Amino acid sequence: MPQYKLIYFDFPGRGELSRMLFALAGQEYEDVRIKLEDWPAEKDKYIFDKVPILEVDGKQYGQSMAIASFLARRFGFHGSTEVEVLEVDQVLGIVGDILATLVRVFMEKDEARKAEIVKENKETNIPRCLGFLETVLKNNNTGYYVGKKLGYADVAAFEVLYAAGIEQSLMERFPLVKANFEKVKANERIAKWLTKRPQTPK
Repeated sequence: MPQYKLIYFDFPGRGELSRMLFALAGQEYEDVRIKLEDWPAEKDKYIFDKVPILEVDGKQYGQSMAIASFLARRFGFHGSTEVEVLEVDQVLGIVGDILATLVRVFMEKDEARKAEIVKENKETNIPRCLGFLETVLKNNNTGYYVGKKLGYADVAAFEVLYAAGIEQSLMERFPLVKANFEKVKANERIAKWLTKRPQTPK
């Protein structure tokens, strides 16, 4: 059996999707969490000088989405046909757009401009992306983004929306997205993982 080690900081960020896939699969792995203050001394140990890193039988692999996609395929959560893979990647693209809007807030140093970005995200950018997700769910008509069971696309969408702390009033406008979110959250293994999810530093 392969030996897995996932290396990331001690908060959700770009390593959390892979952690959730491990949790959903019930797959044992070594969850290595680096303190931010220790990173300068640790950095040179890892390929590309960045994390997350996945080690499989001692060999390192980088890039967060490449890692998550590998795990999704390995554990049977990715698309089972070429078209389903396309459908998963379509959702991942929307998830990436949501993440990009959130990152803009954290990268902005000017407080006035940051407030403008937060307002724009809340009123325009996030609702537009949620509308896209709603359309995908409507077209698939199973309660899931791809196929007929919980998979990679559902976990990826859940993770970014959970991390973003989307307001309930906004989620109510997109009932299919909300229902899918709650379905993922209620999964026994995901629910157990959420109880020990690390907190993002303020």
